[in-house]
Amino acid sequence: MIVELKQKDFYMCKGLLDDNGQLEARAVVEGVNPGRVFVDDSINPVTGVIWLGNNDGFIFIGDEGNEKFNSELNNFIDEVILEEAKKVGLEWFEGIGNHPKWDSTIEKIFVNRKLGSWNQRVYRLNKEDFIMNLKLEVDEGYEVRRINSLLVENRGGAIENIGFLQSKISETWTSAEDFFKKGIGYCVVHDNQLVSLCLSGFVVGNVHCIDIVTLDTHRGRRLAQLAAHHFVKECMEKNHVPYWDCMEKNKPSIAVAEKLGFQQTGSYRGYEFVL
Repeated sequence: MIVELKQKDFYMCKGLLDDNGQLEARAVVEGVNPGRVFVDDSINPVTGVIWLGNNDGFIFIGDEGNEKFNSELNNFIDEVILEEAKKVGLEWFEGIGNHPKWDSTIEKIFVNRKLGSWNQRVYRLNKEDFIMNLKLEVDEGYEVRRINSLLVENRGGAIENIGFLQSKISETWTSAEDFFKKGIGYCVVHDNQLVSLCLSGFVVGNVHCIDIVTLDTHRGRRLAQLAAHHFVKECMEKNHVPYWDCMEKNKPSIAVAEKLGFQQTGSYRGYEFVL
């Protein structure tokens, strides 16, 4: 039987995490970012699956050859996850293995679900590859601001779409206060509107996973690169390690990462099917 762990017991899953696995999985297990953990045994877990707190997917951890756990997954998804997913408007199940051996297991378990897949890239940045004083030319009227509590509270109502930032923070953080304690972020403002955001999505130790988004109507103006440059500069100054993770088909994201000096250090496969 697959059971859900209480957050105070997440620590029992630390040994199930691969050293080269996704930062998000470790951030949830270590209690930095919200999420749910389901395992084969609440006393001595061997295999499990993490549901990220932003509902952005599931990460399979531990022994991929655990037949008992694997044989129960389809029923677990249909009887438990499906109902929970409906409550938050999820229509797709997106799953990733915490290590490459999970790939063949996932393909076998979900062979009857019209399984689709995609490739994901992981980038890291060496300090010597980053240009600290890079000058980026952007159109007039765009201003970079550091994300802080005063900006988020927006008491004077100066930012007309502050909900854009508030919802982005709430996707991966328990509260804005928690984000300010552990994460950093920058935004680009234009005509009292937030048009581009770059902030810590998940954090483990001094490693910050970059979460970046630009409004469609303002893309193609190097705003993401501008916000990301300020974010990475602060990381370098504070000895943080910026971590960039994006889909292989997301060419604009890859372009921004590479322009800032990031180098690809790994890749992995993700899987999806309709719930």
